[in-house]
Amino acid sequence: MDFKQLEVFIAVVKHQSFSRAAKELFLTQPTVSAHIQNLEKELDTVLLNRSNKIITLTKSGEILYEHAIGILNDCKRAYYDIKEYSGKIEGMIDIACSSIPETYILPKFLQDFCASYPDVKFSISHYDSQSAIQEILSERISFGLVGTKINNPQVKYIDLVNDELVMIAPYDLDIENTDGYVDINRLYDLDFIMRKEGSGTRTLMTKTLNSSNFHTDKLRILAHVESNEAIKEMVRIGLGVSFISEVSALDYANAGKLKVYRIKDVDFVRQFYFIYSKKKTFSPLEDKFLDKLCKHFKVEK
Repeated sequence: MDFKQLEVFIAVVKHQSFSRAAKELFLTQPTVSAHIQNLEKELDTVLLNRSNKIITLTKSGEILYEHAIGILNDCKRAYYDIKEYSGKIEGMIDIACSSIPETYILPKFLQDFCASYPDVKFSISHYDSQSAIQEILSERISFGLVGTKINNPQVKYIDLVNDELVMIAPYDLDIENTDGYVDINRLYDLDFIMRKEGSGTRTLMTKTLNSSNFHTDKLRILAHVESNEAIKEMVRIGLGVSFISEVSALDYANAGKLKVYRIKDVDFVRQFYFIYSKKKTFSPLEDKFLDKLCKHFKVEK
């Protein structure tokens, strides 16, 4: 049994796929298969169930996986300690982000982190909040930034920053209001551009309005859109109105491209969360990243 075999084994378990493991490790799929076969032959056991489309662990595989994670992390820790001693900390950190944190929250922190650790690289993948949590739980990605809190005992949530949803409307749309507030029943008369299902913004909007005895299923919905920037453009040219994060509306509002409203007697305040799996064992670099993030945002682990 050698280190490369264990690295390949962990990658296959992580991705539940030989081809995706091969892509991550820059190997061919036959090479990955050969490593697994040699490992099984050496241990005289079957480690992976290959009968279904999704690869799963056998009982023997579960036992080896727990040890393999520890061995791999010990190797990473040794590598990290040597690099830290020589004054050069490097490595890769992967992060799953929903749209608002990806665009408006994470970049400033990365600028701060990279100023201290210029040799660290990042892989940032865009997911809606629900999908990001799934990636975290599967341990395909280490960290996440999301706008929805889904009750799951395996997920650690750190309250990062506050946010508020606002309604954006074309600048020339005539909406009767007082000091930027709109009556909730006025929403029935408007055409909406909605985020797609799974979005934290959509989840909060629907939950909040429904809790105020408003029937969101009666809204006139023109389109469902993934991109926050596309929504702002659609609203700007007059296709309809939408709910988006205030921080993402400021550039268009300050430029006079759209108007921002709040709904009378409705509280759209929410949190953005930094998340990770409670069962994950962090590498020293990931620990350093988490410490720096908590210090930057003045929060506790």
